Amino acid sequence: MSTSVRNLKPAALWNYFADLNHVPRASKKEEKVIQFMVDFGQSLGLETKTDKVGNVIIRKPATKGMEGKKGVVLQSHLDMVHQKNNDTVFDFDTQGIDMFLEGDWVKAKGTTLGADNGIGVATIMAILASETIPHPALEALFTIDEETGMTGAKGLEAGWLNGEILLNLDTEEDDEIDIGCAGGLDVTATKSYTMHRIDHSACTGLLISVKGLQGGHSGIDIHLGRGNANKILNRLVYDLESLGLRLFTFEGGSLRNAIPRESSAVVSIPVGKKNDVLDILNNRKHDIQKEFMSLEKNLLIDWSEVESPIFVMDMEEQKTLLKAIYAAHNGVFRMSPDIKDLVEASNNVAKIEVKDGQAKILCLTRSSVESSKTDVALSLRSCFELAGFDVVFSGDYPGWTPNIHSPILEVLTHLYEKMNGQKAHVVACHAGLECGILGKNYPEMDMISFGPTIKGAHSPDEKVNIPSVEKFWNFTCAILQDIPDKNMNE
Repeated sequence: MSTSVRNLKPAALWNYFADLNHVPRASKKEEKVIQFMVDFGQSLGLETKTDKVGNVIIRKPATKGMEGKKGVVLQSHLDMVHQKNNDTVFDFDTQGIDMFLEGDWVKAKGTTLGADNGIGVATIMAILASETIPHPALEALFTIDEETGMTGAKGLEAGWLNGEILLNLDTEEDDEIDIGCAGGLDVTATKSYTMHRIDHSACTGLLISVKGLQGGHSGIDIHLGRGNANKILNRLVYDLESLGLRLFTFEGGSLRNAIPRESSAVVSIPVGKKNDVLDILNNRKHDIQKEFMSLEKNLLIDWSEVESPIFVMDMEEQKTLLKAIYAAHNGVFRMSPDIKDLVEASNNVAKIEVKDGQAKILCLTRSSVESSKTDVALSLRSCFELAGFDVVFSGDYPGWTPNIHSPILEVLTHLYEKMNGQKAHVVACHAGLECGILGKNYPEMDMISFGPTIKGAHSPDEKVNIPSVEKFWNFTCAILQDIPDKNMNE
């Protein structure tokens, strides 16, 4: 890892971020980072606990003169999305993230950076360790598994937290103050299918690949219209079916919350149709690249000859599968009629795995309105069940309803304008934040979310803006000094 990151300002924050990025912390595999955080809290002599699901809570008493202020919960999640480029050799379980500087940005070499939500975690660590930053009584809440189910937030029981205000440090534009977010629901469609032996000596095998897409966060970036590798690949395979294409495997995407950047299929085509197939592929490649020209400049559609498979999917089942993938909604489903430019509901066709007689399709449906979230999910269920799939809903979590009368919102908006000479954008986002879930057990807690500028989250293009981190740090420290008194009339 480049030591240049450790020389950035504020030094404490960046050094804790560098330390954190040495620790493997994939969702649902957080054992090492939980222990890392427990050791950190105990090394400071602070009360440090873990709950039954693995969340870590560190408490720090108020500094002198701040005892009469409302208690504050500083909250970020420990896990990060582990994604890498196909040509990057990297083991997330053993290697630290390899960071480097490029202009005003910190990036990682061929992998996700972990700024989501590592910058928030590092900020809280620096505040806990500081002996000079004035603050009220603090509870640092480090949740687990935010990225793949929010099971940490869901598992946090009532009574663990005493603070009256929660500052969630997990949004990604430094001029925004977030007061609401979307809820989410995992949709999983599975199906067994029959495989038939073919005369592979009369066939040519092709490996068809879609690569080079930007991908990104399936909530924050879904409105940008970026290419979905699974949907693009399905278009190609679907168009070739009339020429006798037979499907062997179809594999693309990885995580539900990441727009798929790469997808590939191994197919068999009749030898006599090879030239016709290649002509169609060339034409479709040209059409699709032109279609995405302004968005996906590095889109690569490629194919190469491979040994023809001996077994392929049953033809009728293949037709049904490809039609189902085609019909499954991907992208924005509805824009909010109430909040300008906010995506209300969407779906990400995140991962497809078709091989060895089993087909599996993973989607993540999001909405800030529960009824429209259900509507999208049921439309997907209908599509897949018509194609003979078994469909399961799981991982349901609620959205966070905006409160424009929030007392802490008034503190933040006033302070932001005072510090920056302009007003912050008060927004709701289409990502899933933990505030809505935490609010179930702590309904009286006043919650707000903000963060530095992070681009490309959930993809190997992830980067964090260096000046915005310092801006975010100064803002956070100033907020802690401006927390209202406990007896203030709200």
